Amino acid sequence: MFDRLPKPARTARTDAAPGAPRVTTGDAPALAPGLRDEIARAKGPVNLSRRGFLGAAAGLTLAVALTPKFARAEAAEITPGTRVPAFLTIREDGSILLNSPFVEGGQGVATGIAQIVAEELDADIEAFEVVCAPPGRDYQVMGGMRITGGSSSVRSSFMTMRRLGAAARAMLIEAAATRLDVPAGELTTEPGAVLHAASGRRIAYAELAEAAMALDVPAEPPLKQGDFRYIGKSVPRMDVRDKSTGKAKYAIDLSVPDMLLAAVQHAPRLGMEPASIANRAELEAMRGVHSVHLLPGAVAVVADRWWRARAAADAAEVEWTEGEGARFPLPADFSTDGLRETLHAATGDGAVFEEKGDAAAALEGAAQVVEARYDAPFLAHGQLEPPSAIARFNDDGTLEIWLPNQAPEMHQAEAAKLAGLEPGQVMIHSPQLGGFFGRHFFYENSTGPFPQAVRLAKAVGRPVKVLWSREEEFLRDALRPMGHARFRAGLDEDGMPVALMAETVGEGPTGRWYGAPPGKDLSAVEGVSGKSYAIPNTRVAQIHEKNPAMIGYWRSVGHSMHDFFYEGFLDEVAAAGGKDPLELRRALLADNPRLSRLLEEVVTLSGGWTPGPYEDGGVTKARGVAMASPFGSEVATIAEVSLEAGQIEVHRIWVAIDCGTAVNPEAIRGQVASAVALGLSQTLLEEVVYTDGAPEARNFDMYSILPRGRMPKVETVVLESDAPMGGVGEPGLPGVAPAVVNAAAALTGVRVRALPTIRTEFASQG
Repeated sequence: MFDRLPKPARTARTDAAPGAPRVTTGDAPALAPGLRDEIARAKGPVNLSRRGFLGAAAGLTLAVALTPKFARAEAAEITPGTRVPAFLTIREDGSILLNSPFVEGGQGVATGIAQIVAEELDADIEAFEVVCAPPGRDYQVMGGMRITGGSSSVRSSFMTMRRLGAAARAMLIEAAATRLDVPAGELTTEPGAVLHAASGRRIAYAELAEAAMALDVPAEPPLKQGDFRYIGKSVPRMDVRDKSTGKAKYAIDLSVPDMLLAAVQHAPRLGMEPASIANRAELEAMRGVHSVHLLPGAVAVVADRWWRARAAADAAEVEWTEGEGARFPLPADFSTDGLRETLHAATGDGAVFEEKGDAAAALEGAAQVVEARYDAPFLAHGQLEPPSAIARFNDDGTLEIWLPNQAPEMHQAEAAKLAGLEPGQVMIHSPQLGGFFGRHFFYENSTGPFPQAVRLAKAVGRPVKVLWSREEEFLRDALRPMGHARFRAGLDEDGMPVALMAETVGEGPTGRWYGAPPGKDLSAVEGVSGKSYAIPNTRVAQIHEKNPAMIGYWRSVGHSMHDFFYEGFLDEVAAAGGKDPLELRRALLADNPRLSRLLEEVVTLSGGWTPGPYEDGGVTKARGVAMASPFGSEVATIAEVSLEAGQIEVHRIWVAIDCGTAVNPEAIRGQVASAVALGLSQTLLEEVVYTDGAPEARNFDMYSILPRGRMPKVETVVLESDAPMGGVGEPGLPGVAPAVVNAAAALTGVRVRALPTIRTEFASQG
């Protein structure tokens, strides 16, 4: 049922044969989206580990020290991303092990990081094996922190990884110069070897690695100036073969010797605690059951097999009581309908996040005023892989945990507090993820099963793996927040907007988890803020309204709903002013060459702009357009829709993305298509509904996601510019919803202001 891991399993690695590109996982990285500027803005706690790692052994190699001694002595002196031995191992057979600061979860970061390092190292990418690095100061390459999220991995580490590869190449050249007794300036490299052209001598990197490791790492190694072999090229993904052949391993697949398995039954609501189990003796007598436990907010059954544990956990007759002192208790009468009413009723001017000119005065003097309110629902993460975790206490007092996560240092710190250990006594192994979307950060009470695994392993004295059923995951997911926004725009006599006021109402995940106050919580306004349209008077504010449910980060964070709000309303402004929606955007971006180019590129990609309705093969269709500026990139989206059985059918989506510098264009197109799929799913179908303090959906039978047959054709053009590098994992999502609803409005005359669209009957209204 499970693959076995070797007993020590300090760093899970699999030797790669020469010429066999692959990505494996065993240790990892991460922290929490919104990105460094948001966390800095919030001034919230960022509890990063001070573990360190020793460079040792033959070649440019890394030996992980599980004791905290090295960390305490040297971590403060380490400049992240500079110590070559912490990242690279050149093996005797010429293969290269790369410890990536980021966790692979289908986004292709392992391939991207390998491309960057291979470029400057001058090595064949086929020689690389990429693993996720364990916690440690060396890997905090994002200004002293490390996350896999926020579309930040490649853009935050691009120059660091280039310098790392270049430094390794310089060290190999210096080692070769000593061996050949020639000046380093006479040496060059070819993939995997140092050359001395004058004498015709050639030394493989593998022969030089041990000597090179003993050298000082150069502070400013020379970088390549163009003529790239890998950067900017569509290199095939390194993880595709293993995933296509079933060899890829996720946390759910892993096992350690002498391991027991556990299933849980959570309290119906957060804040409730188990008082007793009426049929405990019966459960303990069930086949394979090892023990039954009361945990914070749950009961657990430990058994020799997971299905036996689950059967017993499901059969538990638990007396639940209202707990005391819970940080986020969910009221017994909580409902999404009630929260929506609360958001709509919220009053006040809000805390200003962004302001230009005098929007209030401009509205007073406007020839026409347009007003609208928009809503977005709770969303589940719904990642393919249900959460699991393995915890093992070792004989030396250390703790090892295997769990899917986007934040090893964060989980290491929390696990240490839970176990009463120092962070350096906790090793976090981070397998590749079966779905990201912001689910795998640390969310108190909803973080996943690793705290349960730690408690149970300590209680039974053996390694324990806890696996949540899909029903338990839906019950304890940290949801994308429900959102509401209200807009007012003032138009002049020519129908052009001269003022726009927007207020978002609710709570953002950065405010919840990092203490960002209203007016400084980017996650609560992004997508309404940060727009580049030349409207002379604007005001964006947040009215903070506490969200009783557990909330977290979701793919593209606030942009996932706020761009729908803003871009949908902008089409309403265009209609009120008698403007074509594309022409209005052209006019408002006339002084912005980058975004004007982007808009024209998506129009060209789509074959020209026709809002519709128009006939195509006997089907009446229409198009909508939207812009978004998420995570340092710029995106323009056009959607083509029709109606089928009273609901929107999306035929094609065209996306133009300008991310500054593109490391792997094909990977970017793949990420855009993935983001479009999720964006369309939330637009048409997805919604978490609460009644009486509990979610109605506990599995996918009641939580609809986009079926394969409704996925449209997606065409993407990747543009480059001299702008700083932007993210690519999330920017394809925010423009989908507004482009689709704008197209639906052009087709039917029905303006959708609340998602998902399945709640709207277009045929009866259009």
